[in-house]
Amino acid sequence: MGPGTTEKALGRACLARPGRVAVSAMHEPDPSFDADAALLARYAQGDPAAARVLATSLTSRLFAHAMRVLGDGMEAEDVVQEAMVRLWRIAPEWRTGEAKVSTWLYRVVANLCTDRLRRRRAVALDDVAEPADPAQSVEQGLQQAARHDALQRALETLPDRQRQAVVLRHIDGLANPEIAVILDVGVEAVESLTARGKRGLAKALASQRDALGFEDDG
Repeated sequence: MGPGTTEKALGRACLARPGRVAVSAMHEPDPSFDADAALLARYAQGDPAAARVLATSLTSRLFAHAMRVLGDGMEAEDVVQEAMVRLWRIAPEWRTGEAKVSTWLYRVVANLCTDRLRRRRAVALDDVAEPADPAQSVEQGLQQAARHDALQRALETLPDRQRQAVVLRHIDGLANPEIAVILDVGVEAVESLTARGKRGLAKALASQRDALGFEDDG
């Protein structure tokens, strides 16, 4: 999914008319094998290369999630680093099959983000723009940046749990059962949080619909 696609798709989902299916269903992950757990086991047995592969595989996704929730790049980086340190510490005691490594990490990141949000009232917007697609025109690039910033501002208007649920479901693309584990709630609660979050985003984005180009995304 290229830069700007997430903002465009989620904006369309939130601004869709009632009854229209705007977000496609995500496939359930196959729980039969956890490649991340295999890498973690190798790290616990003294293989540093396994840790590098595992970190490369997971940290970008975790950072993107923390960035969306916190709106601050430095804080998001700190959260991800803390989560990975905690994973390395428990590696020798990890029990494969009890939980997915990625799910465990998302839960740690979500909790760390919640702790940071509780310590501050406002979330600062990230000033660093996403890398531009060289194939895009200047106008497309500006509109993409506008969508990114508008979505970030809209996300920041949501209550913490709704924001995390929306990011996990519609930006990170996780299934509701996995989100339920991460947020430590039931699947029905996840559905309620994401539904209320989407309504909140729709309200926040409604006045910018034309300016962001959503009117042509039929």
